[in-house]
Amino acid sequence: MNRQQFLKNALLAYPALASGFTLPNLHASQVPEDAINNESFWKLVRSQFPLTRDITYLNNGTMGVSPYSVIDAVYQKSVSINSKGQYGGGDYEAMAALAKFVGADSDEIAFTHNVTEGNNIVAQGLPFQRGDEVIMTTHEHVGGALPWLNRAKHDGIIIKVINLGATGADTIANIEKAITKRTKAFALPHIPCTIGQVLPAKEIAALAKSKGIYSFFDGAHGPGMLNLNLHEIDCDFYSSCCHKWMLGPKGTGFLFIKKEKLEVLKPIMVGAYSDSGWDMLSNPPKITGYSPSAHRFYYGTQSAELYEGIQAAIMFHETIGKQVIEDRIKYLTSYLRNKLKALGENVEMVTPEEPASRAAVTAFRLKNMTMQKFQESANLENFTIRTVPENNVNCIRISTHVYNQISEIDRFVDLVRKSV
Repeated sequence: MNRQQFLKNALLAYPALASGFTLPNLHASQVPEDAINNESFWKLVRSQFPLTRDITYLNNGTMGVSPYSVIDAVYQKSVSINSKGQYGGGDYEAMAALAKFVGADSDEIAFTHNVTEGNNIVAQGLPFQRGDEVIMTTHEHVGGALPWLNRAKHDGIIIKVINLGATGADTIANIEKAITKRTKAFALPHIPCTIGQVLPAKEIAALAKSKGIYSFFDGAHGPGMLNLNLHEIDCDFYSSCCHKWMLGPKGTGFLFIKKEKLEVLKPIMVGAYSDSGWDMLSNPPKITGYSPSAHRFYYGTQSAELYEGIQAAIMFHETIGKQVIEDRIKYLTSYLRNKLKALGENVEMVTPEEPASRAAVTAFRLKNMTMQKFQESANLENFTIRTVPENNVNCIRISTHVYNQISEIDRFVDLVRKSV
């Protein structure tokens, strides 16, 4: 079955997808100079996704929707490897493509299954002693918090929690106040899942470096939302996923480890590809060494088809342009924010006002309605949104991507208007 047949059959199998959608037909030459607010172009982009028209999807921060090109790449690779019995091991072509996409070197990248896995590798691998301190925030995702709380439970490290500031400078000031002689690491979200505030990662990493402190970011929401460059941020470690803003296959992620910090991080779980040699016949048996790159944290049988999907997702972003995507995302968010603010005092904006501190996520509260009640209303109108009960943030979170249309935002604002 060739590519076109596969996609046609997919549409026939799911009639709800067929109406209004076309087969993938997006090329770089179709990206106009005025792309940011060219709604005709973004309708073409929308046609690349198997999103049904009876749902308005405003929850990309939880799960990104993959375009047909990614779905097709995974399918085609799966057919190929199963027709030949191909082994899924180290996919260095995909690793190189991903490294380039996020502004890193290939030997600084280890594939993971999700952000949480990368968080655990760093939390368990850093050389802490009882009483050492790690600075975190009140806006952690469970997958960001638990690895560090688990290390604290087992090894007696101390987690110090700070509040986010209204601006990037305020947040840095809060971090500085929390630093003591026992502070060994910052373990912070680059963009918290709660309110979408963009932390000044480059400045935080520089502060850490000046104090001899490790800098680590839970970057679940960075790649694909921002035109990310990890070398420019200059942090020590950065964990992320490919299934949110990158629009890649589910169950894919990566961990960035700065070259200079590779030997600092102790490998806890290892397997094939982690080592530079091992010997069961010596006395005693031993590992003779680890892989001289971040690949030591990436081991065993892997999914070749998922890595093919990662490359397709990267190609999708690069076809449109990473900066074009970031600009469009910010345009949609600003449009939504301004519309909500115009509804009056019953809408409380939670995501900061500072432009540098916001990107693709808008968090707000309704003063006359609980977030649970509003979500019930949204569900009845086929809007997919997320509420944020974590750490008593208690807000409504809207996250938009390139498949969203201005008309969808207008319909959502109408729903909010009826609720206030």
